[in-house]
Amino acid sequence: MSDVAVSVEGLGKLYRLGGDSAAYQTLREMVANIVGGSIRGVSRAIGGTAVEAEDRRDLWALKDVSFELKKGRVLGVVGRNGAGKSTLLKILSRITAPTAGRAVVDGRVGALLEVGTGFHPELTGRENIYLNGAILGMTRADIRRRFDEIVDFSGLERFLDTPVKRYSSGMYTRLAFSVAAHLEPEILVVDEVLSVGDVEFQRKSMGKASEAASSGRTVIFVSHNLAALRGLSTDGILLQKGQIVAAGEIGRVLDRYVELIAAAASETSLADRLDRTGSGEIRYLGFRIEDAEGRPTEFARTGDESRFIFDVVNTTGRSLENISFYLLFHDSGGVPLYNHSNLYSGEDLVVPPGRSEVICRVPRLPLTGGTYPIDIAAMVGGTYLDMMTAAAYVQVGEGNFYGTGRQPPLPFHTLIDAGWSLNNGSERR
Repeated sequence: MSDVAVSVEGLGKLYRLGGDSAAYQTLREMVANIVGGSIRGVSRAIGGTAVEAEDRRDLWALKDVSFELKKGRVLGVVGRNGAGKSTLLKILSRITAPTAGRAVVDGRVGALLEVGTGFHPELTGRENIYLNGAILGMTRADIRRRFDEIVDFSGLERFLDTPVKRYSSGMYTRLAFSVAAHLEPEILVVDEVLSVGDVEFQRKSMGKASEAASSGRTVIFVSHNLAALRGLSTDGILLQKGQIVAAGEIGRVLDRYVELIAAAASETSLADRLDRTGSGEIRYLGFRIEDAEGRPTEFARTGDESRFIFDVVNTTGRSLENISFYLLFHDSGGVPLYNHSNLYSGEDLVVPPGRSEVICRVPRLPLTGGTYPIDIAAMVGGTYLDMMTAAAYVQVGEGNFYGTGRQPPLPFHTLIDAGWSLNNGSERR
């Protein structure tokens, strides 16, 4: 019995931009268009015939992708927007067929892809739970046994008999993930959809994905959350322009990914970023650093005052209140180091219509020298208005935080403003 859950050989997917679509459509693609089938069968080979690009309108979303994933392993797939991550997952989930190469998937696949894939819009939430279970090959009794858990996890009991076409994107995602995670597929495929809407549900979903991984199931996980990938994944692949440019142990793959996005960050304004989440009522447009005198600078310095300034736009045409802005520094592996928000400091910021500057002033930057990716977010309650991971990279120069010329050695990055004293016997200071 093979210990390989997924085997991919020379996989390619060609899209024709602005031209005629393919002359045929697989039966699976037709079914997916009707019911959005998200859960697929056992030990099947997905194959295609190699096709040469005929003109400049043709785009290889994937080209010559090969890898193996053993059973019980967790694969983290990373890459910038448009790298081919979602296309790969659609092929493995049999939502679409490859143009070239083949993929052999040994086991039932439960897939949570982008919102809009997986449910029939005219059916209710209740009916879609049973439909997805049937596609997975489960009996009605099996589905009924897990039904209450699915509903409870999703938090959508009141809307269970409402057609899913009336669901918000957040509601849809909650139900879709609940179904995919609780119907016990051997292989769980999760795309970057957990960033939709409710923060508390994101936490629950990450916990469920971790539970699936620790239970020995095979998981393929796409996310821009590097800390989650590092914590959950055993293996990784990095896609760039449809091809694998790094593969192997997840830590090494993530380090390579950070190098690539750091190099590209200086070339992309925040306004142009596509890999963002939120309603769009607030949008980040740009970022810069200033020193204590308000002078623009390319880097911050340990222990000195730094001002992190974000150009934002309020797109609603009215003033927005109770906005929480967040700034999170993390290391190259995605581990959070330093997080601040006007919510924590009790500063109520009312954002007028149009463009504004949001300024985070840090009197004494508590980070050692290095390069730090930052995540940024604007939220109301638990809902994102705009959020980007690795929105920019902050260079921090060595400074003198303690005034002694000393600081902790690596790998410690965060400095604490503290003092020491000694009580001798009954003496107290």
